[in-house]
Amino acid sequence: MAELAKVEKIVAAYKDIKTPLIYILKDVQKEFGHLSEDVLTGVARTTNIPLAEIYGVATFYSLFTTKPKGRHIVRCCNNAPCHVNGSKQVLNKIKEYLGVETGETTPCGTFTLEFTSCLGLCAVAPVMMIDDEVYGNLTPEKAMAILKDYKMKGRSHA
Repeated sequence: MAELAKVEKIVAAYKDIKTPLIYILKDVQKEFGHLSEDVLTGVARTTNIPLAEIYGVATFYSLFTTKPKGRHIVRCCNNAPCHVNGSKQVLNKIKEYLGVETGETTPCGTFTLEFTSCLGLCAVAPVMMIDDEVYGNLTPEKAMAILKDYKMKGRSHA
């Protein structure tokens, strides 16, 4: 099984780290796009960590997913500082622009829109994250400009 060989290679890269599971899951998800049951079973087999423990970690953290998502993940913070500073209006504009609700993926498979509890940037609320890039001090207009710029730079096919 080619998947297991890739999982074994990722696990081996973290053999000297005391608690490597989050690093392993991050790299495995990057490799496969999501953490399927087969892939999680491969991680359990390779690390000798119980599958239940691995599944618990994979489903606890919002940055992990056990089902396929769009090529790019747009995460909007919904904590109090962002909410107070207008995140609802920003989110509504993003939903309108992408044509999806929170938790959905665009029909072309390019973007998945999600809520996240906190991105740790309350001083520049409201905040959104596209893949690993974080954007703060958002207004609905700034969010649209970022998404449009994102598309124009060729990082998407939407």
